[in-house]
Amino acid sequence: MPDTAAPPANKRRQASEARRRAILDAAFEIFIAEGFKAARLDDIAKRAGVAKGTLYLFFKDKEDLFEQVALDMVAPVLERLTLLATQTDLPFAALLTGMFALFEREVLGTKRREIFRLIIAEGARFPTIAEFYHRQVISRGMALIGRAAERAHARGEISSDALARYPQLLFGPLLVSVVWRGLFEPYQPLDVAGMLAAHRDMLLANAPKAHES
Repeated sequence: MPDTAAPPANKRRQASEARRRAILDAAFEIFIAEGFKAARLDDIAKRAGVAKGTLYLFFKDKEDLFEQVALDMVAPVLERLTLLATQTDLPFAALLTGMFALFEREVLGTKRREIFRLIIAEGARFPTIAEFYHRQVISRGMALIGRAAERAHARGEISSDALARYPQLLFGPLLVSVVWRGLFEPYQPLDVAGMLAAHRDMLLANAPKAHES
């Protein structure tokens, strides 16, 4: 019978990946519970079931670990947004609908929303974290939307080039929904789907050739 056991190098690689995954998962929980400043590497290592020194095999320091946790959580969403926004033949209305649905499902409906809240809460006190997140996530998302909005304006799908010049206009309600869910939802529930649909309609208003999704 042939030996189907994984080669030792593969086993070591799998074990290493499993340890890194355990550290990222543990760090996410500790950062969310304690905040960046109060989070302790000893607690992260304990939750991950590894020695504290093992953390330094994968991450330079606590800041590097936090950055990689944030990127690990957001990268899949950014990848899907990229797939949507780079479909040059996709009507802009359909792009907006897909993007807002992606946000509701993969951010607001998951623990990823906690990363957004944490960046908002900690970014001003730790500017290197804010700079990292802007460079790796925010600026890339705005560039994707800016280019898509330029195409939409050229095709007559939106009546103004304002969104191409200020992609932040698109993301405003997304940030509002994250903050609202975290702070004010118990006192005044927010219909996020309804708000995003209204925002989509406002962006498409008065466009002579607006496409229906």
